[in-house]
Amino acid sequence: MEIVKNIWLFFQNEVLVMQWLNRLIGLGLEKAGLDSTNPFKGTLQFFLYDTVKILVLLTVLIFIISYIQSYFPPERAKRILGGFKGLGANCIAALLGTVTPFCSCSSIPLFMGFTGAGLPLGVTFSFLISSPMVDLGSLVLLMSIFGWKVAITYVILGLVIAVVGGSLIEKLRLEDQIEDFIRKGTSVSLEEEKLSVKERIKFAGEKVLETLKKVILYILIGVGIGAFIHNWIPEDFIVSVLGSGNPLGVVLATLCGVPMYADIFGTIPIAEALLAKGALLGVVLSFMMAVTTLSLPSIIMLRKVVKPKLLGIFVGICTLGIIIVGYFFNAVQTLLI
Repeated sequence: MEIVKNIWLFFQNEVLVMQWLNRLIGLGLEKAGLDSTNPFKGTLQFFLYDTVKILVLLTVLIFIISYIQSYFPPERAKRILGGFKGLGANCIAALLGTVTPFCSCSSIPLFMGFTGAGLPLGVTFSFLISSPMVDLGSLVLLMSIFGWKVAITYVILGLVIAVVGGSLIEKLRLEDQIEDFIRKGTSVSLEEEKLSVKERIKFAGEKVLETLKKVILYILIGVGIGAFIHNWIPEDFIVSVLGSGNPLGVVLATLCGVPMYADIFGTIPIAEALLAKGALLGVVLSFMMAVTTLSLPSIIMLRKVVKPKLLGIFVGICTLGIIIVGYFFNAVQTLLI
């Protein structure tokens, strides 16, 4: 058992966390004349290390996920979801969201397609919540920062929010809150394209480049903010605002996250820096969930598709779910880290 534990620790620290890269960058900066007492050395090391680490992991993960996704084009996804009813359909929709590495804005066109195809409203909202909040890439990246316990718990609770949120919307029977041009639209059934392994590899490679172009700016901004927090904001300040001394830290983090726009890859460096400075785990993760699920641009886009009542219910359900999850993580932090 000890051997298995050591193998896992090596995999987590040297493969996922890539601590060897951090040591290598630190050594290179010291050779360049920046010693450990220089605050700019810590800032630059954090920025270089996290940028390279996230880009390497992201490239590998998006390639694998996109290869899997090549088996699930929109038409197949519609057929899969159409074959389930009730709570089971919400669960399948939430799980399907995990293999679609989209940000909140990118998920909305698929949501429109599913809704226009006549799928139950609650099912499409389970997908809409799950897709930006939880995916296979986030699982691996969260493991690289917080460990497997936190990563798996985050994914499970994200799926719970998606399933419960979609089910509640279904029970409220809000179909009349979808804009007419979506409800009265027609769905075109496309013949599923048969791809060879070579074509799937090409598709995955194109997805990697497409995704990197979309997220690179947000990753750099997120890493820059994280590097600033990590080396320039006093630990006492972070603890006083987002630590255990502030019972409203989760609510504050959730509300701060909503106006921002980034996917989970851009928020992880900020979360890593906040946690290192003493912010509570639930505060950090609720911030990440709010940014990825309830970004202001996605809410504006969604308003073009749904009426204000349904939009308000969607935002309210997600916000409440995120806050509950945040306080849950705060309560069990010592067990997970």
